[in-house]
Amino acid sequence: MQDRTKTRWPKGTWMRLTSPETLRALIRQRGFSYEQLARYAGCSKSFVSHLTSGRKSTCTPKLAVRLAEALAVPTEILFVASASAVSGRSINQRAKVA
Repeated sequence: MQDRTKTRWPKGTWMRLTSPETLRALIRQRGFSYEQLARYAGCSKSFVSHLTSGRKSTCTPKLAVRLAEALAVPTEILFVASASAVSGRSINQRAKVA
């Protein structure tokens, strides 16, 4: 599999899942188990479970691309680029706290 993440996103970029429901629907539609998807994408089954339940919402660009490829959809259907994933808050929200 070609790694298309090297120049696509700047260093420090994280990918935020747009919708756990969409991810679950695509997994069902493709007939994958969480374990099969995790094996293809190179992550743990529990991480896939956490994404689909909403307990986790971010991952690396490389993992986002692999998940989307496994599900045969463009990465942008599942994820949007985020400059920071610290504490699950946006850069603006962290500035208000400081």
